Amino acid sequence: MNPIDPTLSTATWRLLHLRLSPLEPESVLAERAAVELGIEVRDVRGLRIARKALDARRRTRNVGLEFVCNVDVVLNARSRTRAMARLEKSGRLRRAPTTASLIHPRPHGSLSGERAPRAVVVGSGPAGLFAAWVLSLHGMHTTLIERGPLLKPRARALARFHQSREPDPERNLLFGEGGAGTYSDGKIYTRVDDPLEVPLLEELVLAGAPGNIRYDSLAHIGTDRLHRILPTLRESLSARGVKFLFDTRMDGLLATDSDPRRVRALRTTAGEIECDLLFLAIGHSARDTALALAAAGVEFQAKPFQLGLRIEHPQELITRGRYGEGPAAAVLGPASYNLLRKADDLTPAAFSFCMCPGGRIVASVNEHGYLCTNGMSNSKHSSAWASAALVSSFGPAEFGSGPFAGVDFQRALEALFFQAGGGDFTAPAQSAADFLDRRLGRATRHSTYTFGTRPARLDQLLPEPARSALTRALCDFERQIPGFAGPEGEFVGLESRSSGPLRMPRDLRTRRAAGWLNVYPIGEGAGWAGGIMSAMLDGANSALASLEFGLSNG
Repeated sequence: MNPIDPTLSTATWRLLHLRLSPLEPESVLAERAAVELGIEVRDVRGLRIARKALDARRRTRNVGLEFVCNVDVVLNARSRTRAMARLEKSGRLRRAPTTASLIHPRPHGSLSGERAPRAVVVGSGPAGLFAAWVLSLHGMHTTLIERGPLLKPRARALARFHQSREPDPERNLLFGEGGAGTYSDGKIYTRVDDPLEVPLLEELVLAGAPGNIRYDSLAHIGTDRLHRILPTLRESLSARGVKFLFDTRMDGLLATDSDPRRVRALRTTAGEIECDLLFLAIGHSARDTALALAAAGVEFQAKPFQLGLRIEHPQELITRGRYGEGPAAAVLGPASYNLLRKADDLTPAAFSFCMCPGGRIVASVNEHGYLCTNGMSNSKHSSAWASAALVSSFGPAEFGSGPFAGVDFQRALEALFFQAGGGDFTAPAQSAADFLDRRLGRATRHSTYTFGTRPARLDQLLPEPARSALTRALCDFERQIPGFAGPEGEFVGLESRSSGPLRMPRDLRTRRAAGWLNVYPIGEGAGWAGGIMSAMLDGANSALASLEFGLSNG
């Protein structure tokens, strides 16, 4: 955004669907916007890209690859042209949405007394970090506890796991600084439109994330950058007084004697920790923690979750299928995809999730006897392989209505796939072509999966709804990316934790847990988010809600 003279009255407009070639610099957007708006380019007092997405659909019609950009244009408040009126009428021009603030304008009076309330945040993933971020901005005495370790000892534990095939139940890809997202692709995009998204992205950029995450529709940080950003965020929080307790597991809650709806302290492996406000960002794989909370009276409900397989291809096959061979393809780097096959009367929907261009497949587990895969990639997408989860949704209709029926369903499948791989974290695998033909291949090709693969009938291991959904999806996706469903595509299983099967119900206004006065369930583990960005938003918004309603009983 260009500097704006503060003495001038300005208005910001969002202009949709400007086209930009991959071979053009972003600087041409100001001139292109001026032409569309019917003004001189000198009258554009500022321009910010709000969203930038590659449109590869028109490549087959000889139009070429193009970015579609939405831009926020700052103009003199009195600027009005016939072109602007036409664009408004067509829906391509509207007032730019207001950006929210991480500072609450009027925090509840009970938060400003002789003693600031003590907030405890459980979990250092994106929801927990940014709940603590907002609380510390308002002077709250905040303690963040994390059952896993800091990054460096976490990395050493992972190295031992990869050598010994014996996972550490507390130090692994799921538990530790940054949560499960620390070892992921680091995607920072969401399908929601939340006013807090801009300030949260700005904080990530200040901590070292690339500036294009502000607008890239497929914004990606990368595992390597995440490992540099997380310590910076921790240092910033520590400077504002946040106390971190790593290697500290929460084992239960202690309510006040006068009111069983109010938590007074947590039972942890480091002893009791007193609190006035409690934020539960436990993550989607802390199953023992969820059981402990249920025993303490926190309500849980079963909710739908996604289940399927990870599919891996040579990156070159994906890039060629998405971009073709033109000059624009050469400057775009490894291609990604976001594929969907809608449900019909016979088959549920299936879609790609956590697509990792130039990445690898890892074992996302914390205990022996269970197998779950995930994908990750560095900021340069340097691997020669691309992978994504192909998943379908399962709900209480498939696994039962009990609160933890979905967890039991997950565990049974993860145990089945663990044994199908040989019982040592080798993953069962099957080519996409063999999956469609319902046959066992003679061998599996090279995979980036950490512990290697062995041939298996994944088509038989998957529950029927998922098998049918993935079969139909493969046929559809083959038409979009030639070779997708062929022998070069290989399924590696199981991908069972793209989302969690649990939800802690909460009041939609106060965000407090059902039946509790000072407990705030947040993030993926609470069933209120589905990725890094949505978890950050949920943590920050819930912290703001606690400031809105304070420690009152209302």
